[in-house]
Amino acid sequence: MNDTALILLQGAVVIGAILLGVRTGGIGLGLWGLVGLAVLVFGFGLPPGSPPTSSMFIILMVITAASTMQAVGGIDYLVEVAKSLLKRKPAYIALIAPIVAFVFTLGAGTGFIYYSLIPVIYAVAYFNKVRPERPMAVSATASQFAITASPVSAAMAVMVGLLDPVGFGITDILIVVIPASIVGLVVACFVQMRVGKELDDDPEYQG
Repeated sequence: MNDTALILLQGAVVIGAILLGVRTGGIGLGLWGLVGLAVLVFGFGLPPGSPPTSSMFIILMVITAASTMQAVGGIDYLVEVAKSLLKRKPAYIALIAPIVAFVFTLGAGTGFIYYSLIPVIYAVAYFNKVRPERPMAVSATASQFAITASPVSAAMAVMVGLLDPVGFGITDILIVVIPASIVGLVVACFVQMRVGKELDDDPEYQG
């Protein structure tokens, strides 16, 4: 078997393990990952890597920080700040809400903060006759963008662990990821602002 076919087969094993893990959900994701690793190590003879201890410690610190912020009321405070920001320019909520979600998640390092913003975004949009799916759809995407762009997120810890050995540090990653995320987010906001009819012209809403 040539090298190309071998790489494709190994890639298929990785993708298959991910798909089965996602389909199973919960702890099954980790178990299928273990199965995929076992196939690669014992089936293909690939050497196992060393445990990503640095990434694990960073993830632990991020989770601890997020839990502390929740316990002391920090997330509730941020939600109130977001509410005041959204109410200032409700007509532009499809642009403002995703930016707020992005900034909050960028600083917190976890997408869980977005869940607290969902009822606020929906209420402000609905009461100002803006289709709620416009800001909510992009805000969900924005929070995921921010996870990969946040210097204190678990995703960033994984990227640093993977790319640092080849000469790409956290500064190099952020220089690429943050501008790309912001440009993609702004473009998505302007596209989403045109999605669907206005509520005043929507017969389903009027009915």
